[in-house]
Amino acid sequence: MSNGDQRKEIRLDAGTIRYREAGEGPPIVFVHGYLVDGRLWDGVVDRLADRFRCIAPDWPIGAQRVPMNPSADLSPPGVAAIIADFLARLDLERVTIVGNDSGGAMSQVLVTRHPERIARLVLTNCDTHENFPPGIFKTMPPLAKLPGGMTLLSAPFRIGAVARRAFRPFAKTGIPDELIASWMEPARSDRGVMRDLKKVTVGMHRRYTLEAAAKLRGSDLPILLTWAPGDKYFPISYAERLASEAGNARIVQILDSSTFISLDQPQRLADEIAQFAGTP
Repeated sequence: MSNGDQRKEIRLDAGTIRYREAGEGPPIVFVHGYLVDGRLWDGVVDRLADRFRCIAPDWPIGAQRVPMNPSADLSPPGVAAIIADFLARLDLERVTIVGNDSGGAMSQVLVTRHPERIARLVLTNCDTHENFPPGIFKTMPPLAKLPGGMTLLSAPFRIGAVARRAFRPFAKTGIPDELIASWMEPARSDRGVMRDLKKVTVGMHRRYTLEAAAKLRGSDLPILLTWAPGDKYFPISYAERLASEAGNARIVQILDSSTFISLDQPQRLADEIAQFAGTP
């Protein structure tokens, strides 16, 4: 870590959140998705920290190292409330929220239910409208509700090769094996994290993203959709639909990338975020 780059933790009502903070200036808060952590954004944070205060938490979406309180609500509205509490506890104002994958769904819920501290929204490839969860992942919430369902769902991922294969479509550049292994480890080794992962999985439902899209219709919130075309899980048609409905949104296509644009094209994504957030 460089000077001014610190890893911290904060205790919220729902539990402890660990986060990386780097730089000074207008705040940018990053929201990763399912079964990854804040390291997803490291390459982007490194390129923005000379101009912005970048904060990349490990949200309780299945790969965090510290389990949340047993009573914590980890449905999409619950996670959005945790993010809102985090912003308030750090006294952040006029925040740029950057979301990806299921974290993009949480971000849409956040800006429509807790808009008071948020100035703008950046969405990379993520769940929108009825595409939450996407594709084959739609089977996960009903399975997770069954007795032993999470054991069934998680069992294949105890095999390293299976986990690596599952993540392969999400980044064209390839994800380091050790990073994938570290994302899988908390839920495998900590019953509290597995409990949290079950809550998140059960809670994923299109009603939340459809509700958020309806609230964003005609909104003047500035929204930038930085989208990798050709993503089989998050087709660009969903970004085009959201942009056409929202009142102040535009799309930028980022080629040679997949769902995890922050890994495939960190410089291009950082440049787009910096321009959008108003600092050259």
